[in-house]
Amino acid sequence: MQTQPSAAIKSILPFAARPQVGPSRKLQSTRVLGFDVTKAGLAETVYWIADRAQARQPTQIAFLNAHCANIARKDWQYRDTLENVDALLPDGSGIALAAKLDRQELGANLNGTDLFGPLCRCLAFRKIPVFFLGGRSGVAEAAAQNAMSECPGLNVAGTQHGYFSPREEDAIIDQINASGARVVFVAFGVPTQDVWLARVRHRLHAPVVLGVGGLLDFVSGRIPRAPEWMRRTGTEWLYRLKCEPRRMWQRYLIGNFTFTAHAALHAIRRRKRGLIKAFDRGLARAMDVAASGLGMLVLSPLLIGTALAVRLESKGPTLYRQIRIGENGKPFEIYKFRSMRMDGPSQEELSQLKHDRDDGVTFKLKRDPRITRVGQFIRKFSIDELPQLWNVFKGDMSLVGPRPALPVEVEKYSTVERRRLRGKPGITCFWQIQGRADLPFDRQVVLDVAYLQKRSIWLDILILLKTPMAVLTARGAY
Repeated sequence: MQTQPSAAIKSILPFAARPQVGPSRKLQSTRVLGFDVTKAGLAETVYWIADRAQARQPTQIAFLNAHCANIARKDWQYRDTLENVDALLPDGSGIALAAKLDRQELGANLNGTDLFGPLCRCLAFRKIPVFFLGGRSGVAEAAAQNAMSECPGLNVAGTQHGYFSPREEDAIIDQINASGARVVFVAFGVPTQDVWLARVRHRLHAPVVLGVGGLLDFVSGRIPRAPEWMRRTGTEWLYRLKCEPRRMWQRYLIGNFTFTAHAALHAIRRRKRGLIKAFDRGLARAMDVAASGLGMLVLSPLLIGTALAVRLESKGPTLYRQIRIGENGKPFEIYKFRSMRMDGPSQEELSQLKHDRDDGVTFKLKRDPRITRVGQFIRKFSIDELPQLWNVFKGDMSLVGPRPALPVEVEKYSTVERRRLRGKPGITCFWQIQGRADLPFDRQVVLDVAYLQKRSIWLDILILLKTPMAVLTARGAY
């Protein structure tokens, strides 16, 4: 029997005619309680979900509220699931409080009941079929009827209650796939719904799946939602507690206190780590300035001698300047001793030569015909890199860090590879002491990312101590 439409559907915004935001990109996120939580507005999120469904982009969406965070601290499988969903949407005042304590900027409150109406309107406009799975017997059907009543044109491809046995799982999955739904709302409650979706999503043909908790109970009208003023002030939990005191008292009274205490401790620990990190990076910068200044002074005879040798062997400038990409993608000008002839073969001629190194991102020849005799020597022992001490002194680079990449290389970087840009580039690095250019690019990325995650003044000193041996052995130097 059809029930009265819930407030979750009544406040539907006219999003249908708005432009698409692009299915291939990810929504921006911010770090809250150790999770990457979506930082976006309601309209942007609605269109992103609809775009993903329309483009058939596999997408799992979950919500994070205080109760979810409490469970995730004890349930490693649930925590792992939340860490690997495609979008983790902030739900409620608890997450907003945790973000504020941690001094992190958060977007809109994207709880399922507020998101549901606008999303259904958008899906109806695009004729994208949906499936409702979960709740007691009759709840999914009532939710579907109310949704279709409030969102004319919404294509509900099927419904199914959530009280099925493990033996019926295959049949349920076949039912969803046969329906042709592209969006599946799953309301099993946490952590069951999200862990279940992570386990079976590869078997579901629907590209977009959402774990929506008690949403279908609200939409069906079985459970009333709090008045608008309580939702605006973040006190909806008090209304839920009044309606279901026996079921909700532990979750809200004990759970909210536990969550608040954990959020405060997390923020304190994060700030403490931030202060330690800032102090460590301050020491590293002081070491960079002192070592680079002293290095330029002590090595001045070698620098002058190399400059003369470069100039005497071939015409052209002594120093080679080139734009590289530094920390957070900021370009800067790097300095090296010139090791190639100015009248060498063109790039078109070089492309015809058989090269020994091309990882799809980087390109380097072991026997480059442009390199002079002096150039071969200074490259072998990394003398050509010494002018970068000036880059270190200026602050563009550090003594230790990922090697600076060319702009054309960065354009080809994947999301993982762009993590190399999270720190200042360096003269030496992890992979410089483990094989230099002989290491494949993907291995260089792994070592650079590992360094940036674990970097400390002591690790920098260890790498610097090992660098002279790597230079003398000349492995991978060309």
